[in-house]
Amino acid sequence: MNTNDATEQVRPDQPHPEHVRPHEFAIIVNGRERTVMGDIATFEEVTKLAFPTPNNEANVVYTVTYRNAAQHPTSGELTAGGSVKVKNGTIFNVTRTVKS
Repeated sequence: MNTNDATEQVRPDQPHPEHVRPHEFAIIVNGRERTVMGDIATFEEVTKLAFPTPNNEANVVYTVTYRNAAQHPTSGELTAGGSVKVKNGTIFNVTRTVKS
């Protein structure tokens, strides 16, 4: 085998990259441990983990804060459409408010 070969070789004793499962991370959502696949947690994913039963009220607003993330800043507020790079132990606090 030529070590200067630019193509990457997949060894038969290692799983092919397409068959490797994303890493699982244990995060804390509203004081409860939850598991997410991969190192990115989205606003929508975190709110569903916090409130799994959909709320049919029209004026529901979710507020999500995080800390101990695997990014800089390590803490802050997560807004709709946003995401956070997580690690084991990343903490999320999610509140649901009905605007009047």
